[in-house]
Amino acid sequence: MQGSMNARRMAYVAMCVVLMAICSWITIPATVPFTLQTFAVLLVCDLLGGRWGLVSVLLYLLLGAVGFPVFSGFSGGLGHLLGMTGGYILGFVLSALVMALMQRLLPRRRVFTLLSMALGLLACYAAGSVWFMQVYTQTKGAISLGAVLSICVVPYLIPDAIKIVLACLISERLRAALHL
Repeated sequence: MQGSMNARRMAYVAMCVVLMAICSWITIPATVPFTLQTFAVLLVCDLLGGRWGLVSVLLYLLLGAVGFPVFSGFSGGLGHLLGMTGGYILGFVLSALVMALMQRLLPRRRVFTLLSMALGLLACYAAGSVWFMQVYTQTKGAISLGAVLSICVVPYLIPDAIKIVLACLISERLRAALHL
């Protein structure tokens, strides 16, 4: 029985990695592209739970780092991760860690799920914005935090709030259907 549970969990992790890749390809170009990538990360981390959600995110990043075209615009490679928007992608690890911690500390209720997703996304915004500011400053010159936030965060607040709600609702239904 243990072997079938491990195989099942590995299949779920693999499907979630594929889901993150597919969602990253659904893109509206911008300085930081509008994608469904954040939706997929939040959904995966809630659906699989802390440890396995984190494993899925790490595998996704590993695939992208070695060159598989799993990031927005069908891109991949270390250069993409080290570019101006790479901090937001790397920030998905922080999102997964925040969500995992909150899942351990709080009961599984919708309000706490929404809160953990929001705080996970906030951690991603923070990491990505600091990274963007650093890389931008090194390559183009100084930029203020306010400018970075107005370019990289503010335009995404409403779409990301919608993604949080949808990820929460879909995760609840999938967990029930998949008996997770």
